[in-house]
Amino acid sequence: MAEFLAELYVSRANESGVRHAADALGASVRCVRSIFVPDDEICFLLFEAASVGDVVEAAHTAGLAFERISEVATPAEPTIVTDA
Repeated sequence: MAEFLAELYVSRANESGVRHAADALGASVRCVRSIFVPDDEICFLLFEAASVGDVVEAAHTAGLAFERISEVATPAEPTIVTDA
């Protein structure tokens, strides 16, 4: 499975509705994480799916209108930076 980051406008009043819709996208697309930035009214959703087309189709069905969807690469292990 590949990972995709979707960005969309979300009013402060509708944050919970977007998360609920993202969780209901279907078996072929899994919402891994969401980050809502209330001051900017922007939401980032990280999905696992076989293709970007699967994310687009599922979002359309759920009534979500993404501004942008990009495939992302994440490291296997998080990198921790410390002051040494």
